Amino acid sequence: MNLVLVRGLPGSGKSTLAKAMAQAEGWHHIEADMFFVDQKGEYVFDKSKIRYAHEWCQMRCRNLLEHGVHVVVSNTFCEEWEITPYRQNALWYHASLSIITLQGDYGNIHNVPDEALERMKARFDWSIK
Repeated sequence: MNLVLVRGLPGSGKSTLAKAMAQAEGWHHIEADMFFVDQKGEYVFDKSKIRYAHEWCQMRCRNLLEHGVHVVVSNTFCEEWEITPYRQNALWYHASLSIITLQGDYGNIHNVPDEALERMKARFDWSIK
């Protein structure tokens, strides 16, 4: 069983790569942004719920691994502590963990404010493997 984490700054191509990997391999793709998609299929971000979005993503990943499903997760994963729950789940469910870091700049589709993007850039740990 495999768990792949695709990380990078907004607009780096995380979702695009993760979706392509999931489709090509028959895996399941999840990301915290999915928490903000309403019943009409529209993305409605609520900053006050970001913690819940990440908890949902971690729980969904854990449930999929528990059922033997290969998973690819795309999130920013700026710092190691954001990856730790996924590392723990990979160990617990004996999944092979791979981390892919993207550096592309294809545009910010979720309109992340410039100041938030600069904060993410400042704390992004490029050394995580």
